[in-house]
Amino acid sequence: MLSVPGKQHSEMLISIVVPAYNEQENVQPFYHAILEVMNDTAYQWEIIYVNDGSHDGTVSVLQRLHEQDDRVKYISLSRNFGSYSAISAGLRYAKGDGVVVISCDLQDPPELIAEFLTRWERGADIVWGVRASRVDPGLKSTYANTFYWLLRRFVWPDFPPGGMDYGLFDRRIIDLYNSLPIRNTIPFLAIYDLGFRQEQIPYHRRERKRGTSKWTFFRRIKAAIDVILDFSYFPIRLVSSFGIVIALLSILYAFVVAMNRVLFGVGGAGWPSTIVVITFLGGIQLIVLGMLGEYIWRVVEQVRERPRFIVMDQVGFETAAVPLIAQESYHPHSHAEKDLRHA
Repeated sequence: MLSVPGKQHSEMLISIVVPAYNEQENVQPFYHAILEVMNDTAYQWEIIYVNDGSHDGTVSVLQRLHEQDDRVKYISLSRNFGSYSAISAGLRYAKGDGVVVISCDLQDPPELIAEFLTRWERGADIVWGVRASRVDPGLKSTYANTFYWLLRRFVWPDFPPGGMDYGLFDRRIIDLYNSLPIRNTIPFLAIYDLGFRQEQIPYHRRERKRGTSKWTFFRRIKAAIDVILDFSYFPIRLVSSFGIVIALLSILYAFVVAMNRVLFGVGGAGWPSTIVVITFLGGIQLIVLGMLGEYIWRVVEQVRERPRFIVMDQVGFETAAVPLIAQESYHPHSHAEKDLRHA
């Protein structure tokens, strides 16, 4: 809902956060699409591009856009941290009463922002654009469908089947997200998990016309693992349940062997069955160790507080919005937060 109900629309700011990695072909067309949408509203607005370590001409295009329109701002990260870290960086710089997060490849329709604003004005804290259909290559579509099926099956039964990574968030939602001590997670899912009043608007995801997706197969697999481990107890419960089943089967097998010996004088099946059982249990143990290692690694990452992103440059901001080296949890009103800009 509107963060300050008494404010007029013309007094309110909408921040549009846009991660960009090697998107020189899309940055300017995206800006013009946003210009067309936002100029039809009464709101003040800004675009915050987050250059995620691009090595093409993305920064040059951003600089030209900023010189033409000071509502275009951008920050550059010191290297490629990944789109989710880039989004987190943009959310910490966004000062709007409402904040939109959208990719700049124009697969998600910018004109949907107008409907986002209408729902927000009516009281929604979070408004999602939900993919009702999509135009993606076969393997990518298969991965996406599998990923969202897993989320619905093991984490959130009511999660939209087509997924969502485009939406508008109220100021208090952004402040709350920025205060969360999180690392290996997807910002959209962390926000979805917060609750509050959420609404969804279905749309058709377009085909990418310029450039190529930067999401590799292994990045997608990592994202899936991160989500399942971060938001669900299912893996641990699965292993525990499997261990109980194996233990019961072992007791049953031992009972059968003992009864065969007592009643029929028949011994065990011999070495082959023993080797099979040992090998099977050894494989299960390795799986369990790997899973525990994933959890332990996350604990280590959280404890040592490595920066989720490092800002190398920022253009268009009156003052530096956040520390250039950002830890996991940032409280914008805390005087104890270390500002490393002057270190």
